[in-house]
Amino acid sequence: MRKVGKLVVCGVGLIGGSAALALKAAAAVDRVVGIGRSRASLETARDLGVIDDIAEGWGDTLDQADVVLIAAPVGQTDAILAAMAPHLGAQTIVTDAGSTKADVVAAIRRRLGACLVNVVPAHPIAGAEKSGVEAAVSDLYRGRRVVLTPLPESGGEAIERVRDMWEACGALVGEMSPEEHDAVFAAVSHLPHLLAFALVHEFASRPDAERLFSFAAGGFRDFTRIASSHPEMWRDICVANRVALLAELDAYTDELARLRGALSRADAAALEATFDLARTTRDDWVSGRRINGQ
Repeated sequence: MRKVGKLVVCGVGLIGGSAALALKAAAAVDRVVGIGRSRASLETARDLGVIDDIAEGWGDTLDQADVVLIAAPVGQTDAILAAMAPHLGAQTIVTDAGSTKADVVAAIRRRLGACLVNVVPAHPIAGAEKSGVEAAVSDLYRGRRVVLTPLPESGGEAIERVRDMWEACGALVGEMSPEEHDAVFAAVSHLPHLLAFALVHEFASRPDAERLFSFAAGGFRDFTRIASSHPEMWRDICVANRVALLAELDAYTDELARLRGALSRADAAALEATFDLARTTRDDWVSGRRINGQ
């Protein structure tokens, strides 16, 4: 694996900070420079040893940079790329950690059209309900998947360097097209977050919210854990991937309507069959067994 000499992390929170810590723990990077909106957050990152230096702007930051990792909310990607582009050297590889890819690819083509050979979009499939650099850990990506969504123009060397970087973090790296990525993650990630936010919001909006939450226990806590995720980040993800997410939401709404019909008819057999298939499928998934679609 080729070591990263200088890594610039834009957005030193949970995702970017954990990547920096993982690369440092693996001795796979020499120097990490952080850049972002909050000076206080960057100072915290430096104090915690997540980054080595704080960048004041893009001007000199990209000098001798091997890799730039954009780990900010996806809604900021276009503005970040626009600010970075005039200072980007011919040898610097640009990658990201965004949870949506079609919008990121569109921004990349708009802002970095002259250097696409060095651009490799990516998405690490890891996270936690807490955000911020204080939540960053060096083992966040160990055994987790990272999906690369290379452009047709992405160079082989750039792809390998980004792959090596994530593998040094302990991740299992694969590839998808941006369109396939967004369809899959609308179902398995974006919809569950939307549902968790919606359920907590609905309860919080009731006049007896305090009483409800006083009785909520493990099941509610497990179902809604991800509602503690970063609101700005998930706002951007939902808006960016709204077409695929709306399709998944419609399918889920149809499933709820089917269950409502079974409830209204007191159709115990239909309810039990639904619950049984759901339990079996989840148990197979958790155990790593093959899942057969119905």
